[in-house]
Amino acid sequence: KLYHLKGKEVRRRTNALLEQFDLTDSANRPAKTYSGGMRRRIDLACSLIGRPYVLFLDEPTTGLDPHGRMNLWKIIRQFVTDGVTVFLTTQYLEEADQLADKIAVINHGRLIAEGTANELKSRVGGDVVDIQITNPSLLHKSAELIAKFGALAPHIEEATNRLTLPVNGGAKILPDIIRQL
Repeated sequence: KLYHLKGKEVRRRTNALLEQFDLTDSANRPAKTYSGGMRRRIDLACSLIGRPYVLFLDEPTTGLDPHGRMNLWKIIRQFVTDGVTVFLTTQYLEEADQLADKIAVINHGRLIAEGTANELKSRVGGDVVDIQITNPSLLHKSAELIAKFGALAPHIEEATNRLTLPVNGGAKILPDIIRQL
């Protein structure tokens, strides 16, 4: 009613969004029984009932499992393709790299860098090796094994089982890293 939609349109939009966010099987359950990831998806789905032209997303993938995160990225990309302007705040550089046409980096309330992902990477310099570890119990051991190849210590992202390692000469050093792992 807030979006001035008729009953049939509300049901059609609701069903489409439940399907898009993989919540159809849970549609009749009380929201209090939803997991944290399901609640994040239902929050986003609710904000899309009215087909906004501009959408502000504040850390939308925080707390999502890797599958949920990738699915949400796909949905966000589709919004952009459909003409929605999306403002996204994130602390995940990979997320900004994947989703943003333009990135603004803010530190303590001040704009410190702005540009496309490639422009910002070229300013920082150096290559980064990004590794997805399939066995979570090997994440820290893998970080130890590859640390010697990095220009800095590897960054461990436990939520997604990823290692990010700044290196010099990424293409040349990658086979050595793979052999070490």
